[in-house]
Amino acid sequence: MKQIAMKKVLIVAVAVALAGCAADDPNKRAKTGAAIGAVAGAVLGHQLDGRSGRYAGAAVGALAGAGVGHYMDNQQKEFDAALAEEQRNNDIEIQRLKDETLKIDISSEVSFDFGSAAIKPAFRSTLDKVADVLKRYERSIVHVVGHTDSVGSDAYNQRLSEQRAQAVIDYFASVGVSRDRLRSEGRGETEPRDSNATEAGRQLNRRVEVFVKPIVEGQEQRAYEPPPVQDTPASWR
Repeated sequence: MKQIAMKKVLIVAVAVALAGCAADDPNKRAKTGAAIGAVAGAVLGHQLDGRSGRYAGAAVGALAGAGVGHYMDNQQKEFDAALAEEQRNNDIEIQRLKDETLKIDISSEVSFDFGSAAIKPAFRSTLDKVADVLKRYERSIVHVVGHTDSVGSDAYNQRLSEQRAQAVIDYFASVGVSRDRLRSEGRGETEPRDSNATEAGRQLNRRVEVFVKPIVEGQEQRAYEPPPVQDTPASWR
């Protein structure tokens, strides 16, 4: 029923666009296409968030292209200030990616016990700091991706990575970050940061990554797309 309703919205938007164009308007096709594209993006976002039936981009508003960099600059500054101690201790690493996404690497050594998906109580204060910033910058979608080292079976590591990512998502939701904005996935041992042949490498590979993707006007669906797969040397796996 919800998808039918969204399709009706699309039809109405196209009708309005056509009505607003003169019969001899040379830009009629482009204007109609723009209307279709804008509403189709909302439909796609709605479908991607089937859990709640809400489209976060429509709920909080998308960022105009020119303002994306400034918005993410401010968000990064707040993360840097709030997580300064964790960064000094190498518990967290914050990066800015080319598409303006913010990537926060969280070491599993400080967030989870070995083989466990239960968040360590001492690490909850750090997640609280991350959540506080996320709540102030609602025009973004948050992807949490879990990773493991190669110790254990592929199936075990995949399941553990999924459980850890979901644990972080559940914690964010419990402290007030809207679930409409939250996505989780596990990638097991498939994307190591270093060689699994050493303990130091395996420690780096056991991690959770938080990707904060801006909702950009006209490109809303991209915020919902999973972070790209990272290329790694086969010898590290």
